[in-house]
Amino acid sequence: MSQFSFKAENIKCGGCASTIENGLKELAGIEEVSVNIETGEVSVTAEGIDESAVKQKVTELGYPAQ
Repeated sequence: MSQFSFKAENIKCGGCASTIENGLKELAGIEEVSVNIETGEVSVTAEGIDESAVKQKVTELGYPAQ
């Protein structure tokens, strides 16, 4: 199990956070997702999926991952 965090752009409200959380939970291997609206930080606990795939999904959802 791995944990990682990264910043994403355009996170402005709870709806944004919900979109990211629900979108990431569609990926196989995602255990837990937490989004901090104030800092734009996305924290993920996952198994069998790498950080680059998660960042790509967040970017596809409209929140460019840094």
